[in-house]
Amino acid sequence: MRGFDREGRDILTSDQLLADMKLLHPKLIDLSLGRVERLLAKLGNPHKALPPVVHIAGTNGKGSVTAYLKAMLTAAGQRVHVYTSPHLVRFHERIELAAAPGLTQPISEADLVDVLARTQSVNNGDDITQFEITTAAAFLAFAEHPADFLLLEVGLGGRLDATNVIEHPALTILTPISHDHADKLGNTIEAIAGEKAGILKRGARCVVSQQEDAALDVIAHEAARVGARLVVWGQDYDAYEQRGRLVVQRADQLLDLPLPSLFGRHQIINAGTAVAAALELDGVTLDEQAIESGLTSVRWPARMQRIDSGPLPSLLQPGSELWLDGGHNPAAGLFLAQSLADLEERSPKPLYLVVGMLGLKDAAGFLGSFRGLARHVLGVPIPGAHEAPFSPDALADAARSVSLSGDSAASVEAALKRIDALDPGPKRILITGSLYLAGHVLALQEGVEPQAN
Repeated sequence: MRGFDREGRDILTSDQLLADMKLLHPKLIDLSLGRVERLLAKLGNPHKALPPVVHIAGTNGKGSVTAYLKAMLTAAGQRVHVYTSPHLVRFHERIELAAAPGLTQPISEADLVDVLARTQSVNNGDDITQFEITTAAAFLAFAEHPADFLLLEVGLGGRLDATNVIEHPALTILTPISHDHADKLGNTIEAIAGEKAGILKRGARCVVSQQEDAALDVIAHEAARVGARLVVWGQDYDAYEQRGRLVVQRADQLLDLPLPSLFGRHQIINAGTAVAAALELDGVTLDEQAIESGLTSVRWPARMQRIDSGPLPSLLQPGSELWLDGGHNPAAGLFLAQSLADLEERSPKPLYLVVGMLGLKDAAGFLGSFRGLARHVLGVPIPGAHEAPFSPDALADAARSVSLSGDSAASVEAALKRIDALDPGPKRILITGSLYLAGHVLALQEGVEPQAN
């Protein structure tokens, strides 16, 4: 599909514009605020004309917390913009625009081409990363479409992330912090927490999810330094499962809610954090009905997503289960293993893993949590990965290094066929290790070509 500019002239597609933008900087990731601030100034500072911003950082759970908040706010009839990354199948997923009260949808191709082309023109070939220039384009789209709130997810880290040009957020959120992106954020929890806590701003409250003590100490120190007020898990609020319900407790309030529709024990943490954040928002009063509706209607693909029909499940024996999750760090591996152990207790089936991971990730650390739980691991490639992935053989080696049975396959389809040949009965299979692999799987299911990250 081709687009047209405001004068009706033929212009490029979003695919072509995004490909061009990758050539503006030699690195995919180069954390800095200077380049995006320069571009935003040329665009007229659209980031200063946004609806109230909820800025969300953390290692795990950012997307889920964002999805819960979106579902709660739209259930209350609010107009909500959403910015997330990476996308799974199409870039348009990253920029969701409020279409009407209670309705949010991905940006259209025409609107995406428009803001990308205008941003590219204003940038005029200057040095800038693709994430920075597309974030500027997203701010342009958000500023030009009315909304009540913008849910703004950090891309990487926080302090030097392109989204951290927001000076006065309505609220900030820090989801659980753990080891990931060590090459960019540091090798210690303290260093990583320092980068994530860079989104804290003077006068803005920050809802802090469940954290290790070391991370919480850093967050508290940064909050005191900048003058931000913290609302902390285990101190100001708590959330837990009780008798098949989600209980969220604050000093002056106790909510007895349905369990979230997203599967997994870790979703209690994410949902509880989102509820606490929703109750801290100024400018809107969310009643219990809107919160309940958000918890039960939330959708967030590739987070312990059950795939019941389509091309991939058809490769398996009847009674088998196919699950998809984009988890890719040791903490995510632990959460996933806990969820699968819960499934095993309820409905025993042999577990197999199909894993693809980017090469800078801790593959052994991720897979170690599945020791004694997974029967076999098959490493697979990630077609079109934006950075070098582990080879399937290297992933098999990583599995064997933590005492798991490991092998490799040429593709996800080949892995599923191999597993079905190994075990002809009903089985449980988790495809995991990367959001980029998850996007490839969803594209296979939909029969479309995924748009490159």
